[in-house]
Amino acid sequence: MHFRYHEWDRRRERNEQLLKDLTRLFRQLLAKTAGDVEQALEWLDRIARQHGLWGDDLDLEKFKQMLQQEGQAARDGAGRMALTPKGEKTLRHEALTEIFADLKKGSPGDHRSRATGAGAERQPEVRPYAFGDELWNIAATDTLNNAVRRSLGAGQDDITVTEEDLAVHETEFSTSCATALLVDCSHSMVLYGEDRMTPARKVAMGLVELIQTRFPKDRLHVIAFGDDAVEVPLKDVPYLSYGPYHTNTKAALEMARTILLRTKAPNRQIFLITDGKPTVLDEGGRRMIDSAPWLNPRIVNRTLDEAAQCRRKHIPITTFMVTDDPTLVSFVEDLTQINQGRAYFTSLGKLGQYLLVDYIRNRKRTVR
Repeated sequence: MHFRYHEWDRRRERNEQLLKDLTRLFRQLLAKTAGDVEQALEWLDRIARQHGLWGDDLDLEKFKQMLQQEGQAARDGAGRMALTPKGEKTLRHEALTEIFADLKKGSPGDHRSRATGAGAERQPEVRPYAFGDELWNIAATDTLNNAVRRSLGAGQDDITVTEEDLAVHETEFSTSCATALLVDCSHSMVLYGEDRMTPARKVAMGLVELIQTRFPKDRLHVIAFGDDAVEVPLKDVPYLSYGPYHTNTKAALEMARTILLRTKAPNRQIFLITDGKPTVLDEGGRRMIDSAPWLNPRIVNRTLDEAAQCRRKHIPITTFMVTDDPTLVSFVEDLTQINQGRAYFTSLGKLGQYLLVDYIRNRKRTVR
């Protein structure tokens, strides 16, 4: 066997690393622009030119060609670069990876409940066979040991297996869950120099990717709400963005409750990501809007009524409040108490971790 060695090409190594770094930066910019490829490329080009990152081997046009060759982006009917389904999936995967990047070993990572029952996950514990147990769950070693002990104890030379010798493995019950993720898209999500929309969008993308790849039997509904509430197709989640909207929290909760009650899943839950107080109420064919700094009692009370409706239907609400305003914190505490749900008052950097970890933990509870 012969080996041929060449001089190490450090320039090529640097170019490959630069391409990886630029690709990573491009995806971060893509998340900031709500999936707008043209805007993300414009920002990337500006940064690359400012820092002298382009060269003979790599420029903006070659970077675009690479995205097209890899199937991450393509030109639409208007000739603009847009994400392909593969590109959307990559963006969701990146969001999920980023959210889980700092989680410690030992965090919950399955979707089993604590109850035992019919399921696909066999446990090491065994018990005597009972009528109705699946035959594939029979514990062969324990069954033979029982037969040997019984036969020898009775002085028999011929060892036979009877029904009383049969032992079966316990199985851990697996259950399904329907989740509604409510994302606040009001204008306050980008006010005061804080971008709360990008991490909220990343959370939604990560949750979509998690369920589609790990828990395909689960149901996930994403609802964007501002002046109104609207269900967003999962494929369009990377494009969630804010607008000049107020905050119709009641409409979002009502839509989520209606959608979840249509499902046959034994577990239903609502995740609410918001940074603002409810300011819109649709009632009796009329719309009330109050954007004053204080809470409007009528709007708040009707929103809390909806939280109580969800509780009566056994739909817990987990609220993630991305602000520390005392007035808004008080509102969320009232909502949580009435619904008997959960509330997290988190920083933007921790939002995704708390949401996804709590989702997995909720899946371990059996709703009766």
